[in-house]
Amino acid sequence: MNIYVDFDDCLCETARHFSVLAADLFGKNIPYDDINFFDLQRSFSLTDEQYEYMMKEGHKPEVLLSYKETPGASETVNRWFCQGHDVCIITGRPYSSYEPSRKWLDLHGMENVKLYCLDKYGRDGFYKKSSYSLDLDDYYRMHFDVAVEDSPHAFRFFDHLPELKVLVYDRPWNKNADFPGDNYIRCKDWKAVSAAAGI
Repeated sequence: MNIYVDFDDCLCETARHFSVLAADLFGKNIPYDDINFFDLQRSFSLTDEQYEYMMKEGHKPEVLLSYKETPGASETVNRWFCQGHDVCIITGRPYSSYEPSRKWLDLHGMENVKLYCLDKYGRDGFYKKSSYSLDLDDYYRMHFDVAVEDSPHAFRFFDHLPELKVLVYDRPWNKNADFPGDNYIRCKDWKAVSAAAGI
């Protein structure tokens, strides 16, 4: 099977880090469980300047490497890989964060899994062609049987795959999301993801 896995808040606890970072930088004390929007600028009530600064701080290499793994992520992904499935990590992180992101995967035992950067949310000011960056045309030529994703904003990237099984990793910002179809399944943890995937 071909499997799409999102990086942030599927493999690692990115939002938990940003909850602490927003408090440290701006005194915005929004607990993780109260992050109601995928848009962190909206969740933390930040100005454009504050949001830009927070994102720069949160994407420093040493910070990206410090993110805690979501329990069960590497175990499940590696099992899929060892079973012969093609697993691709498709992240919306900026292309400049590829190297520390790749290192994080390697340090967490996922060195055999492919990593691609896709500008999912219009965050990059430029497109850098490389072996690990995807433009939308590249992405839409790929086929997936299963996807693991937390962001309702990313659901539109699955419209071209009507048979795709989308496993929505349960997070506060997707609690009230309207799922586009019955092929979207909420999963509370990686054990549930594995069971729903059936692999």
